[in-house]
Amino acid sequence: MTLEQLNALEHAEFVQTLSGIFENSSWVAQAVFKERPFPHVSGVFLAMDYVVESSSEIQKLALIREHPDLGSRLKMSSESVLEQSSLGLHNLPPELFERFSQANQKYQAKFGFPFIICVRNQSGVQEVLEAFETRLKNGLEREKGAALYEISQIALHRLTDLLES
Repeated sequence: MTLEQLNALEHAEFVQTLSGIFENSSWVAQAVFKERPFPHVSGVFLAMDYVVESSSEIQKLALIREHPDLGSRLKMSSESVLEQSSLGLHNLPPELFERFSQANQKYQAKFGFPFIICVRNQSGVQEVLEAFETRLKNGLEREKGAALYEISQIALHRLTDLLES
């Protein structure tokens, strides 16, 4: 889709098209619809990112909690499936699957939301496991900030993919 095509969409189609940019969060797309037309792809991203940044703590936590566990075999969005597949997280050998399961459980128990990392910015599974260990040392507020930063990175990749395809 081109930027021009996105700018020309009616409200419902615009929201549907962008609802997966921020995981299952159509409210972000709804909030930026009135900002059209966007002169650049970066303008779409910055508008969407601003909506998230300026949202309430409840909305931010809800957005964070929309993300699936890494390496999970549970149902997830098609975007998450593709992203996790890029590192082989969809088909981990049993010993790595167990390490991811344990890391996800520890993280969820400490913070109350799933560990989020932009896997497309990682070089491999080991780097993701190291990030788990490092970020488990964070406090809650710092980790919420880290999760939102990673969500922003994920969204940037997704939007770029959508508007460059």
